[in-house]
Amino acid sequence: MIRGDRSAAAGGREKSRPRHRALALLALAGLLWTGALARDRAEAWIEATELPTLAPQLSVEMRAAGGDLLRAYTVDEGRWRMGLRPDQVDPLYLAMLRAYEDRRFDRHAGVDPRAVLRAAWQALRAGQVVSGGSTLTMQVARLLEHSGTGHWAGKLRQARLALALERQLSKDQILSLYLTLAPMGGNLEGVRAASLAYFGKEPTRLTPAQAALLVALPQAPEARRPDRDPWAAEAARDRVLARMTAAGVIDAETERAAQGDPMPRTRQPFPQLAAHLTDRARAAQPDLTRHDLTLEVPLQAALERLAASALQGMQPDLSVALLVADHRDGRILASVGSRGFAAQGQGFVDMTRATRSPGSTLKPLIYAMAFDAGLAYPETLIDDVPTDFSGYRPVNFDGAFRGPVPVREALQLSLNLPVVALTEALGPARVMAALRRAGVAAELPGGAPGLAISLGGLGVSLEDLVTLYAGLAAGGTARPLHWRQGEGEGPGAQVTSAVAAWQVGHILADLLPPDGGPRGRIAWKTGTSYGHRDAWALGWDGAHVVGVWIGRPDGTPVPGAFGADLAAPLLFRAFQHLAPEPTELAAPPRGTLLLPNDALPVPLRHFRRRGAAAPDAQAPRLAFPPDGATLDLAGASLPVRVERGTPPFTWLVNGAPVLTGQRRAEAFLPRLGTGFADVTVIDATGRSSRASIRLN
Repeated sequence: MIRGDRSAAAGGREKSRPRHRALALLALAGLLWTGALARDRAEAWIEATELPTLAPQLSVEMRAAGGDLLRAYTVDEGRWRMGLRPDQVDPLYLAMLRAYEDRRFDRHAGVDPRAVLRAAWQALRAGQVVSGGSTLTMQVARLLEHSGTGHWAGKLRQARLALALERQLSKDQILSLYLTLAPMGGNLEGVRAASLAYFGKEPTRLTPAQAALLVALPQAPEARRPDRDPWAAEAARDRVLARMTAAGVIDAETERAAQGDPMPRTRQPFPQLAAHLTDRARAAQPDLTRHDLTLEVPLQAALERLAASALQGMQPDLSVALLVADHRDGRILASVGSRGFAAQGQGFVDMTRATRSPGSTLKPLIYAMAFDAGLAYPETLIDDVPTDFSGYRPVNFDGAFRGPVPVREALQLSLNLPVVALTEALGPARVMAALRRAGVAAELPGGAPGLAISLGGLGVSLEDLVTLYAGLAAGGTARPLHWRQGEGEGPGAQVTSAVAAWQVGHILADLLPPDGGPRGRIAWKTGTSYGHRDAWALGWDGAHVVGVWIGRPDGTPVPGAFGADLAAPLLFRAFQHLAPEPTELAAPPRGTLLLPNDALPVPLRHFRRRGAAAPDAQAPRLAFPPDGATLDLAGASLPVRVERGTPPFTWLVNGAPVLTGQRRAEAFLPRLGTGFADVTVIDATGRSSRASIRLN
């Protein structure tokens, strides 16, 4: 069948009506005539009308910060039914609707006697319905009660209900019900649902062709569905356009142009952004029809695409979570709970809230607390040597030891021994109290907190860590996060001083970004939990804080996964979606000092564990090479010499053992290449000495 034949056939089907509908129109016309003669009885009859519920169940909507739709939920039987007011619709559509369906809508009292009498006369002459006599109010009555259109009793009930509705509701309220309930084909009800499904946009701005299609659909929603029969839909749309031209709503040129517009042939999916967070919001307040969240649609959509593509080529059961907040006011701007809600690897699990080991990501807080406590300063030397903490013997991730290092370097290299020593000096309970003040709901595996908390020996969520880092970025003031508009709590407790928080951020901003970009724009830290179960990266600029987690939702290890390798590149890609350039980090607070080690008070020059022996005359001292020396070895071995100390000696270069078991004070280290190198000697008692040199 050619297109014209199909359109004609569709039109013929729509015009064919049972003869009893003509009788229904005649009955209604008779009712109107009788009612005019018995006005008092008619009024009593109308007043006694039992009204159906005037608040139909609506799709729950999740709205973003700018009012854009993030996600909607279907009502009973999987139908899309979305509330809509006349002021939220393109005026052209409303003009077409009135001209096509009910020209005297604003003037009649629910039933239009002229339209009914005209339709009845036409039906009597033709033996079938030629034109409908139903007003928009009568159609609303039918939609509210799900009644049919043909039987005379149903028509009479619609007329009675329409007259009653006009006494209870304003014209705009009646029109809102029509805009919400009008059938649009399939499981679509209302103009807004149809506009989103067929055009992929809100109905605030419609083309003449789109407006005409939405006017035409409710008369035969299944026969005219553009995704099922685009030819019938096009024919119906063009008939509406022709009548609009005849009615003067549009001109002939607009009609010709609109007839040339392509007909949508498929339905577009409804938005489903932030699936995990929107489910959370709905569960928290199930009675709300509209939830206004703080998320930003462009950013949320971009990060969901980033999460979906970030792990391509890797195991399908790996997942990823991203969280972005504004640390100036605590608003969550984007929340991605997995690589895809329906993806493999338990994508339905919201990993922004899952409790996991944080690895090294708590170290910035501990260093800031140590600065506040006067235990250390960024240039304080701290020992990275094998240490027994009452039976707890942590090691660095790479298994190497570097001897005395500046605290700044210990944080940048994420060394374990120094931070455990600082945790011991602060007290684990004090660290836990600071976490609680920061808004972190940390979970301990059992009993009192121990030194292992500084290396990830507790449970936190990505949301917890972003909250913690938001507080550091906000000058050490706790910054509770929120995702519902109007529910921000404002600044919380002071967790660290502004100076200590800035010092930590200054140290972390000096790390080289994974993409080789410039330092100083983003303060960032990575972490890897025990057994490579979780890879973390968190960072902040002058406005935003971003957190990334990668791993398996079931907690099984991911061999070879490191935060610096997996999560850090994703962190910086997320920042690129926030702005072309990161917001400038805050300037140092008043009173901040940047001093070299030799300008510090003597107690701050070298951190010593509580109860550790004071330096003695027998401690080893690296006599050659001197600290800061530049040597031209021309490829030869490096001569080294130690004074004092207890042999045997272990020599390390850049933290890696080079010579062990050396009983002599002099030695030659194998060819080292060129560039900067740290040379460390450790004696049999664990005492050490270190020098940083440059080799040409």
